[in-house]
Amino acid sequence: MTRTLMSHIDPRAIALGVEAGTSEEVIRLLAGKLEALGCVKPSYADAVVRREATMPTGLPLGRSENVAIPHTDPEHVLRPGIALGVLSSPVDFANMEDPDEAVPVGVVFLLAINDKDKQIDMLQEIMDTIQSEEALVASRTP
Repeated sequence: MTRTLMSHIDPRAIALGVEAGTSEEVIRLLAGKLEALGCVKPSYADAVVRREATMPTGLPLGRSENVAIPHTDPEHVLRPGIALGVLSSPVDFANMEDPDEAVPVGVVFLLAINDKDKQIDMLQEIMDTIQSEEALVASRTP
């Protein structure tokens, strides 16, 4: 991960070796971390799950493990935050480009951004980071 991106992630919002069976389980686990940090409202997790059902965020990178970047509207966010989940085994998220296709995801960035302009900047920063396979491999190393 790049230093810039990691500077936006509170260490208490990082979950390594996540055991989950569904994308919703991962989202709810990470949303709970953001809620405990006072970043999001109690409505946040449900809002992310609803948005994911209609606007999926699984991002195929052409690897055995891909990335998902779930998020929702700023109205559910109290202050900006990012939760990072590194899964012990991939979980299927729907493909953002083809919602009928499943994407095996191993790394999830859950965004809580309360400013749409900053959301675009943060998505770009994440995209820049995940283009580097080395950065994703490093996220699995303690």
